[in-house]
Amino acid sequence: MEICTGRIDTNTSSATKIYPLPHTYVVKDLVPDLTQFYKQYKSIKPYLQRKDPPTPMKENLQSIADRKKLDGMYECILCACCSTSCPSYWWNSSEYLGPAVLMQSYRWIADSRDQFTEERKAALDNEMSLYRCHTIMNCAKTCPKGLNPGLAIAKVGIPPSPLPSGTILTWCGTTDQEGAGFRQLITVAFSGLLGFRGGEWYSYR
Repeated sequence: MEICTGRIDTNTSSATKIYPLPHTYVVKDLVPDLTQFYKQYKSIKPYLQRKDPPTPMKENLQSIADRKKLDGMYECILCACCSTSCPSYWWNSSEYLGPAVLMQSYRWIADSRDQFTEERKAALDNEMSLYRCHTIMNCAKTCPKGLNPGLAIAKVGIPPSPLPSGTILTWCGTTDQEGAGFRQLITVAFSGLLGFRGGEWYSYR
């Protein structure tokens, strides 16, 4: 898979440099080994899970508003640009799931049709799977689709369980803030994890 994270200069008089995904083992030329990346993707069970038995000839419907909650996540093409640009993933890729996988995990947590929300959150509630995010936000800068994995990670909203001794919980803002407002919140929470709980943003330090 080849992904462009920027426009290719049409000026043929200058050289264009093409590199494989950073911080990955290169199998050959521009082909990286993404075995670990796809193993982590598989671990989050990226499919609809239901506790109610299926009803023959009946779809699992959702409202237009609930469907809209998936915008900005379902468009992900799993190119791994965000994960391989994330310093936290470079340092802890064996355990930290990384931006792409965490965004896809939240994509199913946010899906009104899925009935395993608490189980999905519980699977992330450990020191490494989620809490290595330091809101550096390289993920949002490099996504070729213009998505914001950092926002999805923040919305998972699970504080460490239990919170470490001395942790300071700081209120940062309200509602589903994006764009410039979200960047301001990222600045406030730069030294800790930004979490989204009950319509409000908090940083954990």
